[in-house]
Amino acid sequence: MRIEAERITLHTRHPFRIARPGASVEGSDVHRLIVKLQHEGIIGFGEAAPSPYYRQSVDSAEHCVTAVGQAPSLLGEDPMAVLPIVERLLEAFDDQRAAVAAIDAALHDWIGKKLNIPVWRLLGLDASVTPPTSMTIGLDEPDVIARKIEQARDFHALKIKVGTDHDIETLTLVRKLAPDRRLRLDANGAWTPDNAAERILAMAAFEPELIEQPIAAGQHDALRKIHAESPVPIFVDEDCVRPRDVPALAGCVTGVNIKLAKCGGIREALRMIDLARTLGLKVMLGCMVESSVGISAAAQLASLADLIDLDGHLLLEDDPFEALAIDGDRVIPSNRPGLGVRKLATDPA
Repeated sequence: MRIEAERITLHTRHPFRIARPGASVEGSDVHRLIVKLQHEGIIGFGEAAPSPYYRQSVDSAEHCVTAVGQAPSLLGEDPMAVLPIVERLLEAFDDQRAAVAAIDAALHDWIGKKLNIPVWRLLGLDASVTPPTSMTIGLDEPDVIARKIEQARDFHALKIKVGTDHDIETLTLVRKLAPDRRLRLDANGAWTPDNAAERILAMAAFEPELIEQPIAAGQHDALRKIHAESPVPIFVDEDCVRPRDVPALAGCVTGVNIKLAKCGGIREALRMIDLARTLGLKVMLGCMVESSVGISAAAQLASLADLIDLDGHLLLEDDPFEALAIDGDRVIPSNRPGLGVRKLATDPA
């Protein structure tokens, strides 16, 4: 097997801002890494969407992929052996799970192409029961938020970023412009254990479907108290990175947000979904700002989730790939083999 990586730059329609410091896209450029795994004349694709919050970057992801390519024993000689390959990669690069997720996706894409079936079918799933996705509205000025809501008119669920001093004004505007839509509020850990209950009570007036990550990660006792007293279901994202994080969240929250770029790919996400179900937790399947390559990998699992937030590619001005169908507010994985990824001819690269 041969593996290589190519840097790409994506561009968002609007600056993408959230309350957590260092995680916003203040301009429009988003840097990602496309992984290509070649074997027997077949190429499998994956995408690394590293986040500085998890101490990862495009540089570190590229270094990881390069190191894997230079160590044949890590990949072995059989792309079908996904489980042992991913185990070896996580043992060697546990701190580079976005890169491992890209390799995991490329392996699944390769296998699907080899067997001439889509990955969701390879996994024994049914893409026809994929739930609808929400559309994310990042922090912004009122006139920009209004434009974003108009652009998201086909989506019945809006994920509204909160965590500022202007949240009530923002939600008042959102409810005025979208009175009948479901709202999912995401604070990205901006509140404290001391003020979270007050903030949640104020937000409850807007009838949100859920509130995500109200306080910074790692405060389980406080999270359990907040969850017990909250009139709104509580989900977590930053508190739930990998499989070993899930058991400690039972009883602390209603559900968890699972992202391939956080956990290390399709196989690790499947483990997390099984754990969450066993522990009585609901599952949201989320994403970073990614091209259709990364979103397609996550969409293969969409039928297993209660809630879907797979809109990363829809936030882009330019997506150099095509892999998914849009049916109203449902992001549907392709019937083509593998991840169904096609590189658009308009991409100059």
